[in-house]
Amino acid sequence: MLGGVLIVCHANLCRSPMAEYLARELLAQRLGGEAAGVPVGSAGTHAVPGYPMHPHAARVTAERGTDPEAFRSRPLHAEQLRGAGLILTATRAQRTTCVSLAPSALRRTFTLRQFARLAAAAVQQGGTGEQGATTPDGPRDPVRRLDAAVAAASRARAGLQPPARPDDDDLTDPVGLPIAEFRHCVREIERALRPTVGLIAVSG
Repeated sequence: MLGGVLIVCHANLCRSPMAEYLARELLAQRLGGEAAGVPVGSAGTHAVPGYPMHPHAARVTAERGTDPEAFRSRPLHAEQLRGAGLILTATRAQRTTCVSLAPSALRRTFTLRQFARLAAAAVQQGGTGEQGATTPDGPRDPVRRLDAAVAAASRARAGLQPPARPDDDDLTDPVGLPIAEFRHCVREIERALRPTVGLIAVSG
């Protein structure tokens, strides 16, 4: 997954796989077939390899028209982090774990909600593209797209206040809760991914 988007949660059974499938869906909607070559994968800081998606997460994913049958959980490794162009985590603790495993990934590692705020600000400021201007949607090299999106988000950071509560950057784990909480979780993931995908679309 060189140069792609890597989404990380705890066990890679709920939040990160739902986000993986949703990110592919949104990228395909915005950029066209096969998400214009932008790879998306997921992993878990404490994942056991080879497990299917949590039943509630699988059902919620299927409700959006995507078949999650082939999904299998993957543990997080430093090689994945070093190769990813953008790393998005469910929580601040997982962001810290990622950076501990691969310090070189620091500037490319954010929580989902943190990057959403930065992405929205970057697009609003018009600070995307190589020369500081937005570029139209369409075929672009995925590595350049993500490099440009990360750079634009980092520039936008200077003008933003942190959230009033630091834990506002965390995405609640719905494991052990009714399926309604999984549906709420996927709505929160979509709320974070839409500005992220918007920034990726106009970058590169």
